[in-house]
Amino acid sequence: MAPNTKRVFYVNAVSAQIYLEIMAKRPDIQVDKLVNDSPKDEAERVLSQAHAYQIGSSRQELAMQYQGYTPLLQRCPNLVVLSTNGAGFDTVNLEDATAAGVAVVNQAGGNKEGVAEHVMAMMLALSKRIMLTDHAMRSGASYDRRDFMGDDVLGRTIGIIGLGNVGGRVADLCRGLFQMRVIAFDPYVSAEQMSAKGVEKAATLEEMLRSADYVSINCPHTAETRFMMGAAQFAMMQPHAYFITTARGGIHNEDALAQALTAKQIAGAGLDVWEEEPPPTDHPLLQFANVLVSPHTAGITRQSRHNIAKIAAEQMLDILDGKRPPRLLNPDVWPAYQDRFQQILGFRPEN
Repeated sequence: MAPNTKRVFYVNAVSAQIYLEIMAKRPDIQVDKLVNDSPKDEAERVLSQAHAYQIGSSRQELAMQYQGYTPLLQRCPNLVVLSTNGAGFDTVNLEDATAAGVAVVNQAGGNKEGVAEHVMAMMLALSKRIMLTDHAMRSGASYDRRDFMGDDVLGRTIGIIGLGNVGGRVADLCRGLFQMRVIAFDPYVSAEQMSAKGVEKAATLEEMLRSADYVSINCPHTAETRFMMGAAQFAMMQPHAYFITTARGGIHNEDALAQALTAKQIAGAGLDVWEEEPPPTDHPLLQFANVLVSPHTAGITRQSRHNIAKIAAEQMLDILDGKRPPRLLNPDVWPAYQDRFQQILGFRPEN
């Protein structure tokens, strides 16, 4: 192995094989693999030498000892970057990483098409009541097809929480396909930026919830967004409205949603993400016929996984070559990161 080799590791799996193929083209990069139950001696050898960690994005699939918190960072004295496998960063504590001088990046935008299309699929299935008719026809019981009267989505209103890569694509599809009115709540996107995309900016979450026929969650799970959809917020929605989330569990309060459905405060829900994944089979939300569910598969398409893996590999190589990454999640780390990078790898990253 060359003396200036940069060491990258991952645990369990990467998003797609293209990641390893791209990394393999660089003779100065060595990629190591660990698994959740790797022998301690093997794990410590890899961690002690690692410069970069391509980290999984699912809390449930990645052992706690390999999640990006202080205990792991203390075992990786040469680590300069944590790069998540997807847009989410639930397995990383940004404050811990910043305190350690470690940069954190994600692959935002890589799966926007897959996730946005999943939102549309749920919106259409709920509006057309497809899961109800499917269950009725398979049950063998008699039914009246008029009982399954649904709604067109043409010209209706969607409220989007979080107008980032996915939320922006949802807005494009809703406007372009169905000439929908799009309202968004996102304190980090200006009214001018939204207007340029044909989106109305809601001054408050309440304003958006009271106006929307569909509410789509497309923001990250952070301390700020934790349980932002609770009992009070579901009560603000219209009785005919549907709630859809493909973001992260924990942004909506599952108990509050179950109560809102029981009270018929909303018409139904489409849920791709859960507080515990997968949810237990006796989960209250799985008992509602008007709730359409999937096991966090919105971004799991062949194309999305390929895109994410390619972006991750290219961004990782740029980082290790000293370039400032475009998807830096903790920009405050940059001065300390530059110092550590130079000390560990022998040259200073660019400003």
